[in-house]
Amino acid sequence: MDESVRQHKILLDESEMPTAWYNIVPDLPEPPPPALHPGTLEPAGPEDFAPLFPMDLILQEVSQERYIDIPGAVLDVYRQWRPSPLFRAHRLEQALDTPAHIYYKYEGVSPAGSHKPNTAVPQAYYNKLAGVKKLTTETGAGQWGTALAFACALFDLECEVWQVGASYDQKPYRRLMIEAFGGVVHRSPSELTAAGRSYLAQNPNHPGSLGIAISEAVEVAAPDPEIRYALGSVLNHVLMHQTIIGEEALLQLDKAGERSPDLIVGCTGGGSNFAGLAFPFLREKLAGNMSPTIRAVEPASCPSLTRGTYAYDFGDSAGMTPLMKMHTLGHDFVPDPIHAGGLRYHGMSPLISHIYELGLMEAISVPQSECFAAGLQFARTEGIVPAPEPTHALAATVQEALRAKETGEETVILTALCGHGHFDLASYDAYLNGRMVDEAFDEDRLAEGLSTIPAVPGR
Repeated sequence: MDESVRQHKILLDESEMPTAWYNIVPDLPEPPPPALHPGTLEPAGPEDFAPLFPMDLILQEVSQERYIDIPGAVLDVYRQWRPSPLFRAHRLEQALDTPAHIYYKYEGVSPAGSHKPNTAVPQAYYNKLAGVKKLTTETGAGQWGTALAFACALFDLECEVWQVGASYDQKPYRRLMIEAFGGVVHRSPSELTAAGRSYLAQNPNHPGSLGIAISEAVEVAAPDPEIRYALGSVLNHVLMHQTIIGEEALLQLDKAGERSPDLIVGCTGGGSNFAGLAFPFLREKLAGNMSPTIRAVEPASCPSLTRGTYAYDFGDSAGMTPLMKMHTLGHDFVPDPIHAGGLRYHGMSPLISHIYELGLMEAISVPQSECFAAGLQFARTEGIVPAPEPTHALAATVQEALRAKETGEETVILTALCGHGHFDLASYDAYLNGRMVDEAFDEDRLAEGLSTIPAVPGR
């Protein structure tokens, strides 16, 4: 194609923004296993979730409707940055000398700098409708905490965030951004909760985990009728809110003249970014309209899909949540303090776990040094410094582009650049100056983590 006419950026008009979220559950060949009450081991009902979520979100969590309309007030906020751009990575392709067509859907254009406001805004909206005064939550790298603080500011809600200790220490500017939006941030584990105090008693310098931070946020929210908890990934309603990413990407790839991607690749910690991009394409695959390979990429030091067990487990470390069937490393597993804090979760979304079990997607794990090498190559060709989380998808994208170089095939690769790394530069400093270590994940650590999974007979 002539250099002067090739497309770098594929945009949608604001009028083309999708107005409904996509729920993949009705289209799956088998329904996902239900969440269970931890006491009775019977399927959890709406009343079991009511202390944590407003009824609108509970109904979305169990919905069998394929599409759920996005409320007008949420669309009004989305229009601040949506539709987000789709880019063709011509300069990266050139640097790799590959015939592959590499596209990335860039979610770093949101006010919070990531894809997380796609669900933070509706969660704040529905809680406001329900009369809630404050939301509590956990955050890893800080993208979710930033997004929820932003959304709470728009809907006049208080926001209290427990940030995983290792990330709190590594990323002070994320904490400051949360505070700029009006949120209150605590290092987790903290002295503010019984769960936090129990972990600090074991280790006063505990690095924390997302499971522990969830326990702290849930402990504060559950007993107070004016406080609810908001989750940034994992649950069905959260993944569904993110599908606006993939719905837009479908339209944009068509505008770019691509019939279908050959590979869809996304970083995966709890699953919201990956699902947001992949689920609308999986719908088309299930309908026989296209046949892309769908690949999740996770950290080698926290490999829930590739090394974990598919079993019922708690979503938090203290065992306060319903039991969910998912790929898990055990709810007591504390991942190494790698720089991709948003991917350091002991479990995987139950819905993604189910889809993986059905054989509808693949999963690989990549060590963080390879990820940061890909992130720097991307920054030096495409001009965007990515957050550590999407560098995992970029590493897999580079792998696939080099395979295309060997075969000579014009493979079409689509990935989600779920956020920028402007507040993660200390991580790049560690890589650039030789201080980054690829932590080992051995069988002893795996066995220790899996030993805490509760027994659920017949499930």
